[in-house]
Amino acid sequence: MKTSLGGSTLVALLIAGATSAFVPDINVRFVDTTAKAGIHFQHNTGGTGKRYLPETLGSGVAFVDLDGDGWADLLFINGKDFTPRGRRSTLALYRNNHNGTFTDVTRGSGLDIEMYGFGVAVADYDNDGRPDVYITALDGDRLFHNEGNWHFRDATAESGIKNVNFGTSAAWFDYDKDGKADLIVANYATWSQNTDLWCSLDGSSKSYCTAESYKGTSSRLFHNLGGGRFEDVTRKAGLIDDTSKSLGVLIFDYNGDGWPDIFLANDTQPNKLYRNLGNGTFKEEGMQAGVAYAEDGVARGAMGVDAADYDHCGRPHLLVGNFANQMLGLYHNEGMGFFVDEAPSSTVGRSSLLSLTFATFFMDYDLDGWDDILAANGHIEPEISRVQPNLQYREPPLMFRNLGHGKFADASNSLGPDFQKPLVARGAAYADFDHDGDLDLVFNNNNGAAVLYTNEGGNKNNWLNVRLVGTKSNRSGLDAVVRVESVLGKQWKTVHSGSSYCSQSDLALTFGFAQDKVVSSVSVEWPSGTKQQFKNVPVNQFIVIDETRGIVPH
Repeated sequence: MKTSLGGSTLVALLIAGATSAFVPDINVRFVDTTAKAGIHFQHNTGGTGKRYLPETLGSGVAFVDLDGDGWADLLFINGKDFTPRGRRSTLALYRNNHNGTFTDVTRGSGLDIEMYGFGVAVADYDNDGRPDVYITALDGDRLFHNEGNWHFRDATAESGIKNVNFGTSAAWFDYDKDGKADLIVANYATWSQNTDLWCSLDGSSKSYCTAESYKGTSSRLFHNLGGGRFEDVTRKAGLIDDTSKSLGVLIFDYNGDGWPDIFLANDTQPNKLYRNLGNGTFKEEGMQAGVAYAEDGVARGAMGVDAADYDHCGRPHLLVGNFANQMLGLYHNEGMGFFVDEAPSSTVGRSSLLSLTFATFFMDYDLDGWDDILAANGHIEPEISRVQPNLQYREPPLMFRNLGHGKFADASNSLGPDFQKPLVARGAAYADFDHDGDLDLVFNNNNGAAVLYTNEGGNKNNWLNVRLVGTKSNRSGLDAVVRVESVLGKQWKTVHSGSSYCSQSDLALTFGFAQDKVVSSVSVEWPSGTKQQFKNVPVNQFIVIDETRGIVPH
């Protein structure tokens, strides 16, 4: 986790120009409705003053439809005490009540267990129509099979998945396009209580060590064999790398060849970009692609990650959250397998320079048809302002409004007083949980209370929510591409698990159309090769597209 800033970056920040001018949106506000919605989750790091490395990382959150009713439910991942102290902290599962509130259904769900959890990824791995849950944890990852009726069964042992490697983020995807969801798990570092190192900010008292002090460990790829069984194919697939210290994982087809690729965001080690060769193996191309290092050639403290075609050029661009004094990475996909970081010469870089960003993702919060950027922030060291007065432990989130033509403006201060509240944010996710058309937010705060933000005003623009159900392809529709066209122009998004940081957002895709009233074309490109197209679809509705039957009632 470096804290230096290259000279060329400073120059770029000083000369960055008109992109900083804020253009007002449609008066969107994000309102803290946590208490009103019935959310009372409290995250536990298990900290006792010993300042163990895992305490800094926090946990993720999933905004997913777990019971198939079309409404996004909530699953919060939690830590636990390192030593028994008489208190119990478990995961928390909340059912969406369809009226802006949630009911805590954790007890008796099978997820009411203690584990030092970090990440969550959700998909229907056995294609039975119910999404299943994978959780990464310090004391060993676990796979939970969705039995229906809000009950989950621990299927880890029978699945053959074994990962006790300090797992962080995870994602489901069908890398070989055989119709079954496979799993990639980002692993962080080699650590135990007995090997915890002594670090200090002032030379006298213990502080949290950064990842530079620890050895890395390889992330893992598990191939879905069917029948609920998985095989560790990490080495066979060409993904073994014991130098990586991965905190974020992203699935995206960066070269547009129809095969899902893997990006691993690494902390103080070069980021890795694995190109899917289409034969069950991958080739690492991060350095030649320009995404391995910062522009000064130094590996950054990378964490959350996402991708989207933010400028409507037809290619997915890469977004990476980094450590304080490093700014966000906003890698523009130039084509031909090469990226250029646009952040240093933009408002995105200048405004995020001092923030320590864990979760980050693209979302169209004002539904104008252009993907905006959310950054969830919070430092790892509570006493950081003592030695670096310009940095704070608690930091407000950032929202960058997409102005089109590749330009962004910092809209954070326009989104209401609740959005400006400082947090120690880690996991974050989005979904239209209240079914009013616009996208809401949830944050899992490190050793603090979760926060649910309701989007008020985004739906003054028109929208379309698309959920996919695979038949020949995997049931969750992972890696399928949805393309829409209206007077506003062409847009596209891919259904993907993971991204953000240790979290998962709703698998349904939300498109914004500003004032367009009809979507002239909605097309779906499925991993199986199936293609569908639907004409003149009215806006402001939720639609479900089945790979075989087309648009179906829901």
